Amino acid sequence: MAVTDRASSNDEALLVDAVRDFARTELLPLDRACDADGSHLSPSLPRLGEMGLFNICLPESLGGLGCTYLTYARIIHEVSYASPSAAVTLSVHNMVGNILHHYAAEPLATQWLQGWGDPANFAGFAITEAEAGSNPAAARTRALASDGGYRVTGEKMWITNGLSARWFLVLAQTDPSGSKDGLIALMVDGQAPGLERTPITGKMGIRGSETVVLHLSDVFVPTAHQLGEVGDGLKVCLSTLNEGRVGIAAQATGIAEACLDEMTSYATQRTQFGRPIAEFQAIQNMVADSAVELAAAKELVRRAAELIDAGLSSPSASSMAKLFASEAAGRIADRAVQVHGGAGYVRECRVEQLYRDARVTRIYEGTSEIQRVVIARELLGPASN
Repeated sequence: MAVTDRASSNDEALLVDAVRDFARTELLPLDRACDADGSHLSPSLPRLGEMGLFNICLPESLGGLGCTYLTYARIIHEVSYASPSAAVTLSVHNMVGNILHHYAAEPLATQWLQGWGDPANFAGFAITEAEAGSNPAAARTRALASDGGYRVTGEKMWITNGLSARWFLVLAQTDPSGSKDGLIALMVDGQAPGLERTPITGKMGIRGSETVVLHLSDVFVPTAHQLGEVGDGLKVCLSTLNEGRVGIAAQATGIAEACLDEMTSYATQRTQFGRPIAEFQAIQNMVADSAVELAAAKELVRRAAELIDAGLSSPSASSMAKLFASEAAGRIADRAVQVHGGAGYVRECRVEQLYRDARVTRIYEGTSEIQRVVIARELLGPASN
């Protein structure tokens, strides 16, 4: 490793340490409060921006931190340990920034990205629809050609960051027949006339993150806000899919590690039959199984992130990380509640919230079932189609 590489690695390690301290001291109590009253983490956005967490992987020449994807995954892990809601908030904004870096045309590309660390440019990713979840190619949101741009009409579901976002990356259809060749990716201004947001309330977990239904009614989008060509929409929107899945896997490991720490701490303090429950083999088995699964999940995340950094991004590696980490997080969260017994079944106990927060990691950024399809297809080739 070159001296400059070592220096960069040291800087990134210090950044991860700083994020860990910040998350556990500032984000954790805010996250707990948001879960209790259904409020959002938006008051923390300026502080997250100050730390550079809105543009983690963007080049320094564009005002970003220029971090490796492995460091990004470690940051998401540390944020998720304290606030899974903050982690998905950051993940979505960073993902849109990375797409802009690859597909936005000048001069808007530089203009957008140089300000990407500013909460005033906060972004959402609007691809999902009521009838287009695991199959985004079925998007029905229409983009009709108009003088100097498009008129966009449709409805997007489950849009993270939807209340505070200034920008939305929207997948729309230009072809009335619904062909994939008509799909287009557009950057839609959240302040444009005809755009409305309806909050989705009553979520099971990650209650501190904003989730909305996005309504678009004849919203004008300039041609300059088009990313790629007509027909490239799906490719553009899914271009960071491998990275996004590793990010959610890192979110899952952060949740799982918090659960493991909570259960080990409780087991050493709680006494039954005159001794700490940590002395009982049943408890030891749950702790041991959780530690093994967490270690394995972290290794899968590390491997997938290093492949991305090496320019060898692998759909199956990312899907393996996402599948195993998310399902392991569910099992570890379940054990954490079990170790706590009745105490773990009430809101005052953090593992009750972590149990709920962990559940969504098996759904968004591709369900566990979709991850299995991706892995099997790479192994089996044409025989799996």
